[in-house]
Amino acid sequence: MINKEIIVNSRKFDFGIHRTWKGRLAATEESLILVLGRFESEVRHEKLGIIRPGTFSYEYYWLDRWYSVFRFHEPDGAFRNFYCNVNQPPVLNDTGELDYVDLDIDILVTEDFSYEILDLDEFESNSRRYSYPEQTVFKAEDALKELELMIINREFPFNDNSALQPPPKASISCEA
Repeated sequence: MINKEIIVNSRKFDFGIHRTWKGRLAATEESLILVLGRFESEVRHEKLGIIRPGTFSYEYYWLDRWYSVFRFHEPDGAFRNFYCNVNQPPVLNDTGELDYVDLDIDILVTEDFSYEILDLDEFESNSRRYSYPEQTVFKAEDALKELELMIINREFPFNDNSALQPPPKASISCEA
């Protein structure tokens, strides 16, 4: 299944699709799944600004962790930023779809490793709206703490220098 095009579905707690995009399955190792994505069109994001066509991402998903990490690079290969999602562990099914439930909390990490926690208000609002179970709230808060420690201590993938080169020019479509 490596180097196969897959669909990534970010879902809300009610399982409705929030965002969907195509990527290429680059590697799997134990519980880690690495997906490569490339933006075909310009995307405007409140916190990330303008994401230009050709921007690519290394997307790190763990089947046993409550978060994912995206490493964005400009079309010329220059590092752009990390973007972390607190989410329920994803599921990669046999049809080539990777699904996860986004729990709204995000972390934007800049090149100097300063970071900003985003959307805590959205997490609070949706935890009431969707009646997140106590265990889900606990796991999300724990994932946020774990991500912060990984950033501060430069743990993988925040120390991954292997992702400095752009992925192959295969047509991969990403729409954020």
